[in-house]
Amino acid sequence: MSNKFFPLIYQNPIIAAINDLNNIELAAESPCNIVFLLKGDISNIAGIVDRFKSADKCVFVHMDLIEGFSKDAVSLRYFHNNIKPDGIITTKGNLIRIAKNNGIFIIQRLFALDSLSLSSGIESIHSTKPDAIEILPGIMPKVIKEVHGKTSIPVIAGGLIRDKEDVIDCLNAGAVGVSTSKKELWYM
Repeated sequence: MSNKFFPLIYQNPIIAAINDLNNIELAAESPCNIVFLLKGDISNIAGIVDRFKSADKCVFVHMDLIEGFSKDAVSLRYFHNNIKPDGIITTKGNLIRIAKNNGIFIIQRLFALDSLSLSSGIESIHSTKPDAIEILPGIMPKVIKEVHGKTSIPVIAGGLIRDKEDVIDCLNAGAVGVSTSKKELWYM
């Protein structure tokens, strides 16, 4: 488990989300302590993770979005042992359970699209018990409060975070951090 995540998120709650590989250097040079890598493939992922680690960033890879890897136990172990991110992000319950059983820091991504997806997501969280939850879209303070209240697991708000007010609203609602690809917010 990444023992760096919580101290770093409390130092700076803004997480640089990389969905465009052209922003790697900007994120590496930003004041963000944590990076969520949402883009890459089997041929470049190790180099990208190494670049962030050399910049002293805590890097989490969203396994579901990395091309060329299957979403199974073998790929997860390969990531952990060879790519060496600080943790994994996924929506997949089976990967969360495997990660937990192997001591890998895991963030469960929850898409709160409607009442049913929110309810089933909370049920899944109770079952999988991830280390943290990323809620998308993150601009719903009431949902952030509800998920944290019903799970007692730290919440990260992500998606559609557009300005400083959105960040403040999320943090005031109980999120421990905010992930954003909006470069201007990395410098808040």
